[in-house]
Amino acid sequence: MKEDICAELIALLMKDKHYTMSEAIDMLYNSDTYNRIQDQSTGLYYQSAGYTYAFLQQELMTGDYQR
Repeated sequence: MKEDICAELIALLMKDKHYTMSEAIDMLYNSDTYNRIQDQSTGLYYQSAGYTYAFLQQELMTGDYQR
């Protein structure tokens, strides 16, 4: 599940932000959103890619996961 959501998020970054695959992977893996996906207690790993992508976009725009 975690790998699937990460793959979808990478694809969304590539499509929406026009990142290369390498850039998209770096962006995701170095984000707080990724850490939260890996933390089972958050439950974020079983949410939809669209829902999780909204958190990632927020983090990339503001530098903060919650703003």
